Amino acid sequence: MAATGFLTADELNALLPGTLPGLLGIVIDTHERGRLTSHLDVRPELLAPNGYLHAGTVVTLADTSCGLPTRALLPEGASGFTTIELKSNHLSTAREGRITCEATNVHAGRTTQVWDAVVRNASTGKTIALFRCTQSVLWPR
Repeated sequence: MAATGFLTADELNALLPGTLPGLLGIVIDTHERGRLTSHLDVRPELLAPNGYLHAGTVVTLADTSCGLPTRALLPEGASGFTTIELKSNHLSTAREGRITCEATNVHAGRTTQVWDAVVRNASTGKTIALFRCTQSVLWPR
């Protein structure tokens, strides 16, 4: 797949089987330039030993939701991207049900992109986590 180009939600979902996001059960719901929504159904394998949703599960949902749409905003000639920094604030948790994520682009430059994501409990709307990541734009050598 080329480094740049817009992929539909269905095309992005086709990339996930056999990867960590696929193993976790992440599903892309919508994709438009600069915005992506996704969800994940909570199941026992995604919980921490304390019985609550593992923070790594939440971070993976948010990071995936920010990373997948990065490709569509890459400058012409870029060869790809990689996450260089991420931060999450966990405000709540879940034990069951569905969590959703909405990722939006804050900055799409020649060398970096910055994305924000909000992870919520689908049934209550309560915010579970706030997430921000910076992507480094990669260029051919």
